[in-house]
Amino acid sequence: MTAAPNPLHRSAVWKWTICGLLLLASAINYMDRQTLANAAVRITKEFRLSQEQYGHIEAVFAYAFAAGSIVFGWAADRFSVRWLYAIVLTMWSLAGLATGFVHTEQELLWCRMALGFFEAGHWPCGIRTTRALLDARERSFGNSVLQSGTSVGAIITPLIMSALMTSELSSWRTAFQVVGITGFGWLVLWFALVRSADLPAPGRDEKSAQAEGAGIWSPVFIRRMLIVFVVIACINTTWQILRAWLPKILQEGRGYSEAETLWFTSAWYLATDVGCIGAGALAVWLGRGRMSVHAARVIVFASCGLLCVSCALTPWLAHGWGLLAVFMLAGAGALGVFPLYHAFTQDLSGRHQGKITGIAGVVAWMLPAQAQQFFGRLADRTHSFDQGLMLASCLPLIAVVPLWLFWESKSDTPSSSS
Repeated sequence: MTAAPNPLHRSAVWKWTICGLLLLASAINYMDRQTLANAAVRITKEFRLSQEQYGHIEAVFAYAFAAGSIVFGWAADRFSVRWLYAIVLTMWSLAGLATGFVHTEQELLWCRMALGFFEAGHWPCGIRTTRALLDARERSFGNSVLQSGTSVGAIITPLIMSALMTSELSSWRTAFQVVGITGFGWLVLWFALVRSADLPAPGRDEKSAQAEGAGIWSPVFIRRMLIVFVVIACINTTWQILRAWLPKILQEGRGYSEAETLWFTSAWYLATDVGCIGAGALAVWLGRGRMSVHAARVIVFASCGLLCVSCALTPWLAHGWGLLAVFMLAGAGALGVFPLYHAFTQDLSGRHQGKITGIAGVVAWMLPAQAQQFFGRLADRTHSFDQGLMLASCLPLIAVVPLWLFWESKSDTPSSSS
């Protein structure tokens, strides 16, 4: 029996085409997710929700995402990603579609729970795919392509909703239904371009499994996993706060109209996409010079963290271009750190990539789940979103510290690029 072909041996055109398909999957993922944020003001009015209650809906999504991260992280290390990816995308698309038919807060909570659980499968599948397709030097940019799809989806969603929502308060449901069905077209492209041999189930070679199994318990691995936990908890909290609350901040906090908010949200996600692609490309460029790959990633990560801190200026900025510019810069930095984070996790283990992504996903969503409720409670108490934004904006810069000080040491052996 002949061995399955290694996807690294496929043409560069094919590999980057698949990365483009991953971008589309990320876009669909965020289209289904962002419908709620873009309709948040309408939904809170229809269901008569407080800011804390809206934060609870976001928290339910986050807890479900954490649970799904464990399940699908485990599954990605055992089953063919070609089929697993198709299953999770189908299920989250159905959950998004079903949201358009809810009529009570409880029904909305159940749909968001299902959406969060199945959307979690996107990241173990996507990260395992880029690791299989690309070598270590290419992965930061490949992860940028994967991650930038979140911005593409979020750019498109407000435009769709602006076209579909009318003056009728409940017209947001149509937008959920239309967005929910978009994922099924992706499945056709996925099965047409990816063969079973391209992404087989992870190998069962006993010797390599034992070697990787020993490696996962090494002090270096454990130290780096702890760093991964700190980093993802910080950066995902900042990103999820901005993602979920920006429309409400602009409308209820600064007096922008719904139409203005939808247009600006699209522009904001365009800025986040520039930050994401730019961060990955810059890390690759710096890593090709005299600088080490790790140092290049950390420097770009820190630069993105500095952009996020600009959001701390919002309490002193009223309605106007200065406020919008700060949100643009913070958004670019908040998403720009993610392809670098994914590249760090890909250096840990090929055999356990799904589990690493899944376990880190639990940590990634537990803190944001609490933060969403705290952010809403703080907004109810202070009648302002400013204090919460100031706290959230500092977290990515804090995450730089363990990456710079503790990720590498003289006793560490070089990471494999396999």
